[in-house]
Amino acid sequence: MAILKLKPSCKDYLWGGTRLMTEFGKEFSGEKLAETWELSCHPDGPSIVENGEYAGETLSEYILMEGKKVTGTRSRKYEQFPLLIKFIDAKDDLSIQVHPNDDYALKNEGQYGKTEMWYIVDCEEGAGLYYGFSREISKEEFVERIGQKTLLEVLNKVEVQKGDVLFIEPGTIHAIGKGNLIAEIQQNSNVTYRVYDYGRKGADGKERDLHIEKALQVTNRIPIMRKKSFEPHVVSCDYFTVDKIVLDGQRMKRMFGEIDRSSFASLLVLDGEGTVRSHEEHVPVKKGDSIFITANTGEYELEGSFEALLTTV
Repeated sequence: MAILKLKPSCKDYLWGGTRLMTEFGKEFSGEKLAETWELSCHPDGPSIVENGEYAGETLSEYILMEGKKVTGTRSRKYEQFPLLIKFIDAKDDLSIQVHPNDDYALKNEGQYGKTEMWYIVDCEEGAGLYYGFSREISKEEFVERIGQKTLLEVLNKVEVQKGDVLFIEPGTIHAIGKGNLIAEIQQNSNVTYRVYDYGRKGADGKERDLHIEKALQVTNRIPIMRKKSFEPHVVSCDYFTVDKIVLDGQRMKRMFGEIDRSSFASLLVLDGEGTVRSHEEHVPVKKGDSIFITANTGEYELEGSFEALLTTV
């Protein structure tokens, strides 16, 4: 079996909405669904194989049983599965936060740092996000503004549109604003240092923890230049390459590709429906589906009318 359909792990964070349930068909019994971890071997939220002989097993268990050949040669340099892919529905603003790099995170947290990208699947009119600082600030001013709750005044606010892409390197202070529905491709990490959270309280009635001391050590306090293009890819970096697939069902209704032994491929369907085929296997896909195609699968075919992000290591 080379084509696995995955069931996500669901997260009901307090800022989440309902669109992942109502529009993307995610099964969840709670009132809010903030994130679905679509491709995940992380212990905080593993995805589950839905089809074939391994149905019901976690993706991690499948890889353990089949061997690392299914993830590809580029993944061998990582002790852990390298990627984590999510859908995020921000009904409310997310906290202002920063992620460490690999060296800091491995030393202090026992897991990788986080390089990530955001693809704006959909957004409300006027929706935005925070991306770095609007000007250079000192460490002392950073501390002072956190304490005085005036940090937003020196952050760079970016208005976004459907289809926009942002690449977020470790050390970049950032936050997703309300009204955004995002596909996030990132390193396999759940390390986040929160520096401001609007004074919100969790289910226990207490304000959520901040991680100011660690954030001070890893935050880049100068403005970030936003990369305009990673042509010919949506994003390409040391950890992942992401391409956009667009089949209109008419002029462009079929696409062929090949997956060699270097990397698996993740197909995240953003809209529409179609079929993924390889050799004797064929798996129907629709909006919201997450597909894992094993390394060294060889030739494959995509057919239908859908948009998707194709990610490799």
